[in-house]
Amino acid sequence: MFQLDFMDRSPLYEQIKEKMKALIISGVLKANERIPSVRELAQSLTINPNTIQKAYKDLELEGFIYSIRAKGNFVTPLENTVNLARKDELMRELKKNIAELMYLQVSREEFLSCIDNIFGKKEVQSDD
Repeated sequence: MFQLDFMDRSPLYEQIKEKMKALIISGVLKANERIPSVRELAQSLTINPNTIQKAYKDLELEGFIYSIRAKGNFVTPLENTVNLARKDELMRELKKNIAELMYLQVSREEFLSCIDNIFGKKEVQSDD
């Protein structure tokens, strides 16, 4: 599914969380698709199951996955993800990053071109 970078300074659970989010956002993992169990992923990555559990807990809190007792963890359908707190947090981060880019003299046109490229790629993916 993915590999972890043991030389990276970020915690393993953060790496797992970010890689799972990337798979969900990119559409590799589809809505309501079952994701590997804690035990399965821990065995394939050869790490402690508690690390996977922490990543899954964070993903569930952020609205990316949901769990069904005795069935497993699944990708939350986009129409069911209304996490306004996370949206606000991301908007604050975006504003901070834009301010830093402005300080680094990135032009408005360059920034908007980057946004257009991102949205253009997303629109192409969703047409599949």
